[in-house]
Amino acid sequence: MHQEHVEPKDRSAVRSLLRLWPYVKPVRARLSGAALVGIFASCLGLVIPLVLKWIVDGPVADADPGGVWLGALYLLLLGIAEAVLFGVRRWLVARPLAGVEASMRADLYRHLQRLPVAFHDRWPSGQLLSRGTTDLMMVRMFLAFPLTFLLVNATTILVGFVVLLFQEWTLGLVLLAPVVPLVIICSAFEAKYAAVARRAQDQVGDLTTVVEESVLGIRIIKGFGRHRSQAAAFRALAGKLRTTELVKARLLARIWTLITTLPELAIGAALVFGTIEVADGDLSAGTLVAFLSTALALRWPVESIGFLLAMSQEAATATERYFEVMDAAEEEDTGQSAAPGTAGAGGMVFEGVEFRYPDAEEGSAPVLAGIDLRIRPGETMALVGATGSGKTTLTSLVPRLYEATAGRITLDGEDIAAMPRARLRELVSVAFEEPTLFSASVGENVLMGDEGAGEEELLRALSVAQAGFVHELPQGTGTEVGEQGLSLSGGQRQRLALARAVVGRPRFLVLDDPLSALDVHTEALVEAALRQVLAETTAVVVAHRPSTVMLADRVALLSGGRISAVGTHQELLRTNAEYAWLMSGAGDGPGPSGEAGSLGDAGSLGDAGSLGDAQAEPVPEAGAEEAKPVPQAQPVPEPGREARPARDTEPLGAKAPAEEGSTR
Repeated sequence: MHQEHVEPKDRSAVRSLLRLWPYVKPVRARLSGAALVGIFASCLGLVIPLVLKWIVDGPVADADPGGVWLGALYLLLLGIAEAVLFGVRRWLVARPLAGVEASMRADLYRHLQRLPVAFHDRWPSGQLLSRGTTDLMMVRMFLAFPLTFLLVNATTILVGFVVLLFQEWTLGLVLLAPVVPLVIICSAFEAKYAAVARRAQDQVGDLTTVVEESVLGIRIIKGFGRHRSQAAAFRALAGKLRTTELVKARLLARIWTLITTLPELAIGAALVFGTIEVADGDLSAGTLVAFLSTALALRWPVESIGFLLAMSQEAATATERYFEVMDAAEEEDTGQSAAPGTAGAGGMVFEGVEFRYPDAEEGSAPVLAGIDLRIRPGETMALVGATGSGKTTLTSLVPRLYEATAGRITLDGEDIAAMPRARLRELVSVAFEEPTLFSASVGENVLMGDEGAGEEELLRALSVAQAGFVHELPQGTGTEVGEQGLSLSGGQRQRLALARAVVGRPRFLVLDDPLSALDVHTEALVEAALRQVLAETTAVVVAHRPSTVMLADRVALLSGGRISAVGTHQELLRTNAEYAWLMSGAGDGPGPSGEAGSLGDAGSLGDAGSLGDAQAEPVPEAGAEEAKPVPQAQPVPEPGREARPARDTEPLGAKAPAEEGSTR
């Protein structure tokens, strides 16, 4: 996924860089001191031509070897002093600017944690990584070198030209001739280079995204033999970046050539005119030597203008990219408690909830519309619906990962929109369908669910999730699981994510199909332990299989972004064709009018052979802790032959065991 690159704002480089002032302000004293030291050191270098003038017009003209040696000593001392002062300047800026970079990076990370999930849905992670690494490195380099030396070199050039004009004003005017062309050239260069620098840094972000996705998805790439196509995609992006960098190099080469050539021509002209004046006796040889030495000393400050402007433009672009993220609005948090809701409105209540994604087209239909649902205190509600019906989106509204567009959600009568997020997320715990683990130990990953939990809570949570496999790992709960937890199987990761959700004994629990990656035997063990947890909390469980539905007291059917039916598992099987179809796994869809349609009548769902006669063989009530025994009338299959499910068990196809492996 590549970001739709943000168009750079019509802002000058200076205005962009001024936004760094809050970060620079705490270290302004050392930066100012470093600039003063740099100016003094640079101007000290302008004294060397004056010493040369004294040597040529004095000891050399008078044939005084002692004077020449004394002059050489002066030059040596001046050179040493200049080198020491520049070293002091570097020492003054190194530590504080490293602190500025660290502070900006910490602020960026903190801000990213507070941005809404919708922001992260839009932005590729590679673009955010490049802003937090490459761009901030450019900013630090600008503060350490170009910022100081733009001031130092400008002061040196000004002082140097004053010295030249005092030495010989006619030759000084010759050297001033290229100033106007250079100003025009630098202005044109700045505008062109800014656009190219922005494009290059955006392409670096795209390239970072591809590398990150390839590393995280290396198993997919290898498993499907897609390394060649991925390499081709990488080469294409790298080629685009190379082309952009070459454009930058050509622009820099042109400006450097012009900035170098024009002053050199001026120095050559001054040398010719100065030689003529010396020959005519209008100028001493020492003055000419000092004049040319001063001009040569000014050559580097003048020639460095292009290089410093280029670095400044890249830093300005990096600053813009940094503040594009920092300017994004954080999640609003009023920090106020809402007034209690309707009397007796305990538990979890959805009142007219509507949701539309922030980037949805105006006028498009909402993902969720008119959701009205009440989950009583201590009740477990299963949320069932076809793929894409909005189940995960609905559950994401409870911890406010997304904000409801309309309506409200209350927890024990308190509107979550007015509840401080910190408190909300203490009350609500979530286990996502795609379990995410961090590069940390097993214990640290599980205890992320409750900061105050200890060893006892950790072991209890692992027991509930049937994650006893962690004790067989090399360092037990202290074993590092690696990036994304890829050293574990899918089922193991899912069990650890479930343990993380229940470790804090939350008042409200949201489980998004938490058992999808487990084999049937482990699933049965987890369900048995999970029932004890669910008995102590108010929970919403997204379910795709009857075995998961059986954990719930009631079931809500989500269809077309609305709650179309609510009831027990048995009631919905008998009265709702869509629900019966979802639970049966049959190939034909439900009938159009709420009847069983092609599935047959409510009592016998066609020839599915999975639900059987609902009246003759009643479905167990939700929350039943013991599975029904297989009736004796059902024959036990011979070894090697596939067993047909009993008529009073869960529907055919409802339990598709996920692959469950051991630690790889």
